[in-house]
Amino acid sequence: MKNESASGPEFLHYLEPAGPVSYQEKIQRSLFIGLAEPCHDEAEARELLGRVRAEHRDATHNCWAYLLGPTPEVEYSSDDGEPSGTAGRPILGALRRSGLFNAIVIVTRYFGGVKLGVRGLIEAYGGVAARTLNSMETVECVPSCPVTVHLPWPAVGMVTHLLEGHRGEALVWDYGEGGGTSHGISVTARVPCVSVEGLLRALEGLQAQGTITGWRTGGEGQPQPAT
Repeated sequence: MKNESASGPEFLHYLEPAGPVSYQEKIQRSLFIGLAEPCHDEAEARELLGRVRAEHRDATHNCWAYLLGPTPEVEYSSDDGEPSGTAGRPILGALRRSGLFNAIVIVTRYFGGVKLGVRGLIEAYGGVAARTLNSMETVECVPSCPVTVHLPWPAVGMVTHLLEGHRGEALVWDYGEGGGTSHGISVTARVPCVSVEGLLRALEGLQAQGTITGWRTGGEGQPQPAT
């Protein structure tokens, strides 16, 4: 089951997995293997699921869930043949409780001959997912947005200071064919989304004064490690 929502609180920062982690345990003779990895889009999820299915081709089930975000927030879960609501949703619940975004959890089951029942399956899949996530290292990320400023050469120092003052990172300069001798200079930086509104107000003021020639924002917000 897939769900997507662009609404919700504004995130100053959020957590992502720092890398893959695995965990396994036996429950009533069935072997459960949990795998959690970073995942930033549906293509990555499909690629990882394909690898797990190939590795565990003899498994009874490969149930999974992922949670992308935080804006927009996208979730998907699959019971992979287990009774409806007994595997994918519990895995997704564990993922939500972990506070992580951009993560996928796959729980593989090798049936051991003892049926667990609906409650037993929910507890098994949710518990294995939670214990897998508990051993995962995380990284704190800040949602950021690209901002491009067009300016003449004399404004380079002022604009650089302004962007850095709003926590702009990864500045990319384009001096144009004239080597920056005219109005053909532009600079693009990634700015934390929560700082963009204040930055744009400042840029509007500079444009009104004739200090810069223009600015634009574009692209979806992308995560960057918090500093």
